[in-house]
Amino acid sequence: MTATAEAGTDARPSRPPTVAVIGAGRCDGATGAVAEAVGAAVARAGAVLVCGGLGGVMAAACRGAAGRGGLTVGILPGGDAAAANPWVGLALPTGMGELRNGLVVRAADALVAVGGGYGTLSELALALKIGRPVVGIGTWVLVRPDGEAERGMQLADGPVEAVARALTLAGHPDAAKVLLSGDLGMRERLNTEERSEPR
Repeated sequence: MTATAEAGTDARPSRPPTVAVIGAGRCDGATGAVAEAVGAAVARAGAVLVCGGLGGVMAAACRGAAGRGGLTVGILPGGDAAAANPWVGLALPTGMGELRNGLVVRAADALVAVGGGYGTLSELALALKIGRPVVGIGTWVLVRPDGEAERGMQLADGPVEAVARALTLAGHPDAAKVLLSGDLGMRERLNTEERSEPR
């Protein structure tokens, strides 16, 4: 029995933040490079990377995170864990097909979208519906039926900014600060935005 249990407290260990990196199962080299840098940034921030576990953006992001010693979780559409890309640390086969997109979204504190096809679009829509923060790089730009741009999704100029912004929006500013420890200008910009966000 631990000292905490003996003392009768309900202290729980802190859980690292989770960031889903979403994008197409096939991508070009430039998009893959962005996704890999996003994955590396997720790991540098001490967050867990969640994705659909297959190829393209998912594989590149996992490669980036695994290369930095990060934990990667692949929520697979099929029933075979062996279908996961080689950089998935924990493969979770669901047998649910595209319906697993909902699990990817639900498992994340925030999402970063890199490029993407219709599967990515479905994840973006669900994330916005349930209030998960979404930051995109070169991805869908959403316009509401009234012609107004969707304000629930933010766009970023690069991988580090996207991950830091996602973590900040998800209530993990300390993880974002770890990531931005060498970029004072970006950190100040995010701090300013955080203070000006309506509560």
